[in-house]
Amino acid sequence: MTINDFQNIFFIGVAGTGMSAIAQYLQGTGKNVSGSDRYFTPETPNDTRDKLESEGIRCYLQDGSGINATTDLVVVSTAIEDTVYEVKKAKELNIPILRRSQVLALITDSKKTIAVGGTSGKSTTSAMIFDILQYAGLQPSIIGGAGLTSIIREGKIGNAKVGAGEWLVIEADESDGSIVQYHPEIGLLLNVDKDHQEIDELMQLFGTFRDNTKDIFITNLSNKLAAQLSVNKINDFSTNPADGAGYTATEFIQKGFEIEFNIHGKTVKMHTVGRHNMENALAAMAVVHRLGVSFETAAEALLQYEGIYRRHQIIGQKHGVVLIDDYAHNPAKCAASISACQPVAPKVIAWFQPHGYGPTRFLRKDFVAEIAAVLRPADEIWMSEIFYAGGTAVKDISANDLIQDLKQKGKNAFFVENRNDLVEAVQSHFVSPQTVLLLMGARDPGLETFAKEVFDKL
Repeated sequence: MTINDFQNIFFIGVAGTGMSAIAQYLQGTGKNVSGSDRYFTPETPNDTRDKLESEGIRCYLQDGSGINATTDLVVVSTAIEDTVYEVKKAKELNIPILRRSQVLALITDSKKTIAVGGTSGKSTTSAMIFDILQYAGLQPSIIGGAGLTSIIREGKIGNAKVGAGEWLVIEADESDGSIVQYHPEIGLLLNVDKDHQEIDELMQLFGTFRDNTKDIFITNLSNKLAAQLSVNKINDFSTNPADGAGYTATEFIQKGFEIEFNIHGKTVKMHTVGRHNMENALAAMAVVHRLGVSFETAAEALLQYEGIYRRHQIIGQKHGVVLIDDYAHNPAKCAASISACQPVAPKVIAWFQPHGYGPTRFLRKDFVAEIAAVLRPADEIWMSEIFYAGGTAVKDISANDLIQDLKQKGKNAFFVENRNDLVEAVQSHFVSPQTVLLLMGARDPGLETFAKEVFDKL
């Protein structure tokens, strides 16, 4: 089976980030792509639907009307169950049904692929690699997990683009185990931290990812667990020269919303924040250098890097408050996100909405430990109740449980059950001359609107 075996492809749940990226990519390669989504309802505006249709992807209600005898493949996300009517209809018509990750695996088999793995930083580093390769004239393609600002400005969703070159950049997701399905020419492992699975399971998944990589496997020697999976230090990267990595970054400086560091004698400047973005940029440079792109060209591209959607996205500044929206959702990401904002202002007020009762229960101690370790005496952490996406979850934990744990550690921790009450509750906590209000959370499609509402209320 190859991706060339299919021409008329229908996506159930096409509005999802992972699904819409593959749908756009396939449409861009000449396939006839269509799809449905439960968020597509009559007479209700939907920006994703509009952008998909502008790409030539016809969108339907999730009522089966888009699937017919000419459909030769149906693609489903992990959220789509067999009880969904459209799945039943596809089976009745004997149409092959594949998971999103299976289709992505077929696509990667048709292109030279750079697969970016790790528990943090995949979307950002994929975007950096894509932008550098594009700047260098290699005309790459990308199937990403977040919208690149450089592509969004073209009026697109921003998480996919088809280039005329031979290289495709993808994110290799470990959360659903699909990372083991890919066989890239270049595999990149950014880090291994406790997230959706226990460490032993993650190491097994990333070990298979390494073994499946055809040519070059690049690891982050700065991360102790990732370093255990190293194949050849000449290909690896690190922020510690003593690690013996082939690519190193040193002399990190952050001034406000800009960072600066040194890579092999070349000064790199970027309009972003945080040491973690130095690591992401170093990882990207390690990859592109193996493809013949010079450090100088890569540094020029990174100076122009515009970032991605909801990754330390500056919403605006008002009354001495800088509002930043971020996708951080696991312990390591939340800690790194808070830390990256600290050079900007003497006080950071971080708000976090955990998602899923199971994940929150699983990571409770890790959230508390990581966040407590990074907060300065003046900083604060606020949380609202756990985002519930439906299903049969046991609701035996609250975000307030994490707040109480943090209070016991002597931290400035506050619970505001309904996030719509956040601005009123936090107003008196802002300090002069400037405070960063950092919003963190994932999976909830309403978070983008929430960030705009918060800014309006400031």
